Amino acid sequence: MAISFNVLMLIAFNQNQEQFAKKMERPIHIIIFTLALFIAAIPLSTQTYNPFCGYCYYGVMYEKCSSDKDEEELCIMRGNKTVEFVMSLTYRVLLFFVLIFCTIAMVWVYLHVRRQELRMQRYNFRQHNTEKHKESKRIRKILSLYTLSLYLTYGIALLSAVVPVPYNGLFLSRTLFPMLGFYNMLVYFLPNCLKYQRDHPGTWLVTAYFCAVRPCAPCAVSVSGMCC
Repeated sequence: MAISFNVLMLIAFNQNQEQFAKKMERPIHIIIFTLALFIAAIPLSTQTYNPFCGYCYYGVMYEKCSSDKDEEELCIMRGNKTVEFVMSLTYRVLLFFVLIFCTIAMVWVYLHVRRQELRMQRYNFRQHNTEKHKESKRIRKILSLYTLSLYLTYGIALLSAVVPVPYNGLFLSRTLFPMLGFYNMLVYFLPNCLKYQRDHPGTWLVTAYFCAVRPCAPCAVSVSGMCC
């Protein structure tokens, strides 16, 4: 979400990275920290965290009831149904909000870049238009990949919030959750990897990624820390 907001402000609202860092970066970090602390504190304060597949979960823990009841009946051993409902509702609302915001932001930037490209085609020379078209196409490709990585990470979780999902699907969604940063890293370094492949024909994409993240040969490093 922070990446989507950053791209939206830089491209659609013509802010530079320095302006964004001064005006937006600190409030965004404060909001993220406060929201995460608030969500984690609710089950912690009510002592309703339970172990679930290697991590702490706010769901209710059931066990078989005592012998004076039906052996098949399950009773709540730890947790609270109200806390589980509130946390589940909060999670779903935040998930839908993040996905909707990121999708709208990326579509907005995509259309903004496309409109600028069409506007420039009317007034500029052919060679300049070709360069602008390549740049516009590159930006739109990166935006599409960022959006795809978001839905690849949270797509199953979004589906499970609407319809019942088999246990295998839930297990897969838990595996994909921590991978969003990795996917964003792949998208971020993709232009450098493609440039490396153009400069070194026959290089595999995996090798190009390795050389983009950790240069395989001495190179000039730009202000942003990227290999030129």
